[in-house]
Amino acid sequence: MKIDPVSPVSILLVDDNTHGLIARSMILQELGHTVASAESGEEGWELFQKTHFDLVVTDYRMGKMDGLELIRLIRASESPARIILLSGFVGCLGMSHAATGADEVIAKSNKEVPELLRAVRKLAHNPPRRKVGSQVRAARLYKTGLA
Repeated sequence: MKIDPVSPVSILLVDDNTHGLIARSMILQELGHTVASAESGEEGWELFQKTHFDLVVTDYRMGKMDGLELIRLIRASESPARIILLSGFVGCLGMSHAATGADEVIAKSNKEVPELLRAVRKLAHNPPRRKVGSQVRAARLYKTGLA
């Protein structure tokens, strides 16, 4: 598989599957990216608040805080970070970027690695998406605890 070069970015990986974290981390670090890992949504959110990340790659299904809750918190923080959601349930739950708040949604499958690398290349060099009025209002409400 030919891989286009991309400037290194800072990536936060969040997944309760240790083996998946290690594998993705090794692949992304081999390409020159800086990678931090978290084994839960709560740990990921703590790291995210302390460190600047260009990209967040999160699993959907985890313990107390799932990937959708983590995405909501990141979006409410008004961070420009781009988000990739990984899940084995993409097909059966009909997940899409519009429904989840993620910039990309990738199914965990035998095509996951090339899809992840494609998404990282794409998002690493595209400016952050602009929030539309309703998203800005929802983020403000969430931040103040009114949502």
